[in-house]
Amino acid sequence: MSSENKRSALRSNKVAFMQGSSRPLWAAFVLLLACCTLFLTLNIQGDWDFVLQLRLTKLAALLLVAYAVGVSTQLFQTLTNNPILTPSILGFDSLYVFLQTLLLFALGGVGYTSLPLTGKFGFELVMMMGGSLLLFYTLIRQGGRDLSRMILIGVIFGILFRSLSSLLTRMIDPEEFTAAQANMFANFNTVHSELLLILLASAVVVWRERHRLDVHLLGRDQTINLGINYTRNTLWLLLWIAALVATATAVVGPVSFFGLLAAALANHFAPSVRHSVRLPMTVCVGGILLVGGQTVFEHLLGMKAVLSVVVEFAGGLVFLYLVLKRKR
Repeated sequence: MSSENKRSALRSNKVAFMQGSSRPLWAAFVLLLACCTLFLTLNIQGDWDFVLQLRLTKLAALLLVAYAVGVSTQLFQTLTNNPILTPSILGFDSLYVFLQTLLLFALGGVGYTSLPLTGKFGFELVMMMGGSLLLFYTLIRQGGRDLSRMILIGVIFGILFRSLSSLLTRMIDPEEFTAAQANMFANFNTVHSELLLILLASAVVVWRERHRLDVHLLGRDQTINLGINYTRNTLWLLLWIAALVATATAVVGPVSFFGLLAAALANHFAPSVRHSVRLPMTVCVGGILLVGGQTVFEHLLGMKAVLSVVVEFAGGLVFLYLVLKRKR
């Protein structure tokens, strides 16, 4: 075969591979659009403007959570080279609940409810980003290989934050505590437009880092050998992971296993390990789970079930499956 024919064959194989690798992603995107369309238009009765505005708010919240939780989990799994770890499993949700309780204890019910959204979120963001460094940075420098130690430290910090929250709860007036209780459980009915800027900025940063993230899959040593400043790049990505988790919890409240479920399904259906494929697939899968699930619960089950409970239950089952699968 001549050199020209070889080059032509290589180009045709590359085109075929790219087309094949993009089909599952396009299928997931089309399915997500179908779920969004059904969610917005199904069983509309009365004023279309009012209903669409209400449903668009809910849809935006669902998509924001799908992006923030799914992408942060995917990034964290890349940095740790472990497909069963999520930031939420290692104590982030407990930290969020502790911060809510601490604010309520320090400011009282009136002061807590009168806090400006931007200032409250800024405090939560700084604390959660600092907590992320304390929880993960030392272990990330070791390449994230010590899974038992990482989970143990996360569980210890989670128990610590829950114990402190319980202690403060006993010291707070029960009537005042109801002001913060609504923020301690996942709620997909509201969205804060002030948080969109953080998500848009994170999307730009993460997409620019997609090629370096591919290198991180090779491991710490190979990443350093290929010229990437591992410590600095990892710290930079950790800060954005913390920002995404803080944003998601500020939008809907704590969600523990949803990120693991979305990332696991995306990794299973994605035809490539490249993050240019995996990241969009994770967002699409997360959106399908949340938007499609909310559509089923609202219009087929009559709100007789809670989406967050079902999603967390399914995510917990996936976590157990992945752990048992790795031990075989």
